[in-house]
Amino acid sequence: MDFIKKIRENPHPFVIAEIGQNHQGDLHIAKQLIKVAKECGADCAKFQKTCPKEKFTSSALNRPYPGANSWGRTYGEHKEFLEFSEKEFEELQAYAGSIGILFTASAMDEESLRFLQSIQVPFIKIGSGDSNNPFLIEKAAQTGIPLIISTGMIDLKTVQKIHGLVSKHHKNFALLQCVSSYPTPCEDINLQVISLLQKSFPDTLIGYSGHELGIHLSVAAVALGAKIIERHITLDKTLKGSDHKCSLEPLELKAMIEQMRTLQLALGKPIKKMEPSEEPCFEKLGKSLVYARKLSCGHPVSLEDLQIKVSSPKGLDGWKYLDVLERRLNCDVDEEDPVLWRHFLPNL
Repeated sequence: MDFIKKIRENPHPFVIAEIGQNHQGDLHIAKQLIKVAKECGADCAKFQKTCPKEKFTSSALNRPYPGANSWGRTYGEHKEFLEFSEKEFEELQAYAGSIGILFTASAMDEESLRFLQSIQVPFIKIGSGDSNNPFLIEKAAQTGIPLIISTGMIDLKTVQKIHGLVSKHHKNFALLQCVSSYPTPCEDINLQVISLLQKSFPDTLIGYSGHELGIHLSVAAVALGAKIIERHITLDKTLKGSDHKCSLEPLELKAMIEQMRTLQLALGKPIKKMEPSEEPCFEKLGKSLVYARKLSCGHPVSLEDLQIKVSSPKGLDGWKYLDVLERRLNCDVDEEDPVLWRHFLPNL
């Protein structure tokens, strides 16, 4: 069974704990975050893999990068500080495997894509920053590895282009509604786009990658049918770095996953029936047909002879009243006796 199909058939949403670069360039913190993801119930711990010289131009790397969130004099130094080596990535992957959680990363460039392919990750994430990069998207699709693709900063026409491009190679991919602002204002989240994507691509799995504050809107995405939920995680929102503020601390991540599990259970199936848990209430308060007066054997029952009340024992369901009208009694009955089928002569 392919990876995306497994997610589709799982009753619970697939939760990606996006560590990104919230590890502060520290391998120990990265492992702590992987452990948090596992302990809180996430399905996958995800990082970002970048080869800065492949992703950025020289001028972009050499520009000064001052500010409270900077890890270097230039943007290039900042990115290099936060980037793990391939050996360190393999160490993190091994650690994740040892505690039983999936490990992967976003491929930010073709060199990173080749590396992730070489270490056999279960799927590759294509971030919103590459949603207008058909070169990388096609290279990723050509690998045959399952893809999860975010759709921030683009319109539906571009999503259609992405869908068409990947579909030429395989169908083992998913699309995530995403808005690339950190944190995302509530009015920009547009959860209804989940339904739009489901309608536009009925055979493709749809999920949600959120950057909002709090957890309730991500839980709401599950109610709309999102089968994949991705949220950034952190050990502490006050740490240095631009992503921490809109990331979830451990207690939030755990609460979100628990609420999603509860919601998924509560969504149930589109079958309306009396549930077993309702039976005690029905026995106590459910109404049924009773006789409105004392009646003699042979009497043809009229509407005036019937009432619907809480009765013990119960009579016939109130909606059965039409079935007993004009039926003749085969015995005497008292006022408030329950109406039962055995009280009637057979129809001729």
